[in-house]
Amino acid sequence: MVDSDMEFIVVLITAGSMDEGEKIANFLVENHLAACVNVVPSVESFFFWEGKSDRQSEVLLVAKSRKALLDNIIGYVKEIHSYSVPEIIAIPVIGGSDNYLKWVRETTL
Repeated sequence: MVDSDMEFIVVLITAGSMDEGEKIANFLVENHLAACVNVVPSVESFFFWEGKSDRQSEVLLVAKSRKALLDNIIGYVKEIHSYSVPEIIAIPVIGGSDNYLKWVRETTL
């Protein structure tokens, strides 16, 4: 396992539909902002919004990328997302497979 020195991140993004999730995932991969994006269908989100508790079926995106690209990822997602406040949360990767992290580095801008 290699120490990534916080170069790599996993970005969690929720979307309101499979179409929206696939659009975001395709853009991130095609533009080399993420090496890979998993689209997890049908997650149930419970949250507090506009003064009340709410619940919604959503799609979860799990994007593997690099910290240096996070601002670009956030900017793009906010630009096209249907939510006024989309969930975009980056988690640092503290280590991983040498080959996989090398591939993420080589695949992203």
